[in-house]
Amino acid sequence: MTNFIGDFSCKLDAKGRIMLPVAFKKQLLASEPSARETFVVKKDIFENCLVLFPISEWERQVEIIRTKLNPYNKEHNIFLRGFHRGKAEVEMDNNNRLLIPKRLLDLVNIDKEVILAGLDGKIEIWAKEVYDTMEQNDNDFALLAEKILGS
Repeated sequence: MTNFIGDFSCKLDAKGRIMLPVAFKKQLLASEPSARETFVVKKDIFENCLVLFPISEWERQVEIIRTKLNPYNKEHNIFLRGFHRGKAEVEMDNNNRLLIPKRLLDLVNIDKEVILAGLDGKIEIWAKEVYDTMEQNDNDFALLAEKILGS
């Protein structure tokens, strides 16, 4: 599994393409030398951003979900429909660009400048102005770390 590290400022071109930073491509190929240049992009469940999964990570996430869901449970089907809603498969072109569907960009108000932020096995795609205004209070983060990781 790839662990994407770093956050990078990028520009969206007129056709809605973003260039995958070289660092992310290297990280992908280092962990998966035979990685396909296919990704799944969807709106994040919790935040107003998009999430970009390498196809191998997407398949891993789907398998995790399959093991937890009963196809004959109505709530599970509603969750599954919501989880898959609006997703798109995108391929990297020869210039390391990804064409993000306009409907997804519009959904999270991405216009020109974006931040690609590595988050474990996925990459979050944020509108730069939103990402820049998110501030994590150091004390709040320390309390959250203690709550989640402390004994």
